[in-house]
Amino acid sequence: MASSRRGSKKRRRDKNKETEGVVEAFMDESDWWQELSERLTTTGKINTDNEEEKFKSFFRVSRKTFDYICSLVAIALRRLASGESQHNVGESFDVGQSTVSQVTWKFVEAMEERGMHHLKWPDTNEMKEIKSKFEMIQGLPNCCGAIDTTHILMRLPSVEASNIWQDSEENYSMILQAIVDSEMRFRDILTGWPGSINDHRILKNSGFFRQCECGQKLNGSVKELEDGVQIREYIVGDGAYPLLPWLLTPYHGEDLSPPRIEFNAKHHGTRLVAERAMARLKGTWRIIDGVMWRPDKHKLPRIILVCCMLHNIIIDEGDKLCGDVPLSHHHDSGYKQQVSQFADANAQTLREQLSNYLSQKGT
Repeated sequence: MASSRRGSKKRRRDKNKETEGVVEAFMDESDWWQELSERLTTTGKINTDNEEEKFKSFFRVSRKTFDYICSLVAIALRRLASGESQHNVGESFDVGQSTVSQVTWKFVEAMEERGMHHLKWPDTNEMKEIKSKFEMIQGLPNCCGAIDTTHILMRLPSVEASNIWQDSEENYSMILQAIVDSEMRFRDILTGWPGSINDHRILKNSGFFRQCECGQKLNGSVKELEDGVQIREYIVGDGAYPLLPWLLTPYHGEDLSPPRIEFNAKHHGTRLVAERAMARLKGTWRIIDGVMWRPDKHKLPRIILVCCMLHNIIIDEGDKLCGDVPLSHHHDSGYKQQVSQFADANAQTLREQLSNYLSQKGT
């Protein structure tokens, strides 16, 4: 039995190597089928010189059927990327509105099932690199991320237009909260909450908050500064969030000391990463930009999630930003800055220590 299990493991490893080869051929070559076809012939996996037979033997479908299946993915991507109506997207592909709807939703379900590894909290080695890159931005040591929220606007039928969905600017909206790393990847998101709920309350009801409070996240290595002060892991957020030991916000008020003014400037420069990520998300996946026409509020959070995953895939694959996506950090135009008055005493001490450190470092 042990020998059989070892043989099975070896076959799985060999199969994984074959799959990796297929992916490399597909991704690295402009004519991916020619490269893959030559590899199949060389390895003797398929013994025919007829390209059509070889293609069908490998994929179990003809090239025509394969292209049709790929076009279904293209329909879903176009719907998410353009934000155009299902009717207009259907006209582009010569399919009906119902086909666009069904294909898009099947794509969303498939991404949820197969693509969640593209949106995950960093492991220890990744976090070490993220902290290093954040420190290079504005000098904040041991910073692990930046948090922000944005509104996904909706036009609802009168029977669904409850006040709970109406936000501070009298728009009907759904909230997306996200923690972003130094390269604008989404590392943790929460969505589905009505627009009337403020950022502080959404945070406190998130799994991320509970995990940080009980030490399951932002619990990595402490950094000791030159003066012996120890700085724990933390993220940065704007004044809408509470000041916590693991979430540092800027100083409030106008009559601030020079070190506090400098801290606020460096803090703002660091958290811009999250604002730019939100702006890029909406600028690329325009189904969640503008005002959505009567969306299904149960499906919309899953669509937002998949858009965040696609955003990360673009970054992971090194794609350049499309020319029509603005290089901006404005993602919630017309919304006033929320302010939270909550401030943890230990967090106040930590923020003051960081403020003094950055001031001394700059002199």
